[in-house]
Amino acid sequence: MGAAAPFCDQCGEPGNSGAHDTCARRRALEPPRYCAHCRRRMVVQVTPRGWTAKCVEHGVRTS
Repeated sequence: MGAAAPFCDQCGEPGNSGAHDTCARRRALEPPRYCAHCRRRMVVQVTPRGWTAKCVEHGVRTS
């Protein structure tokens, strides 16, 4: 979750809404589930070589 991203990429809640300690631990092991820019649920595909997460508005992120 970057400074420019208003939403948490793990839980989808606003980035400034309390502590996201659990989300930070999940982020180390799991791909993002929500777009950090628009809060949409992303389509995530995990493969043995990594992951891709696609937001219909903001495009694809990869590991």
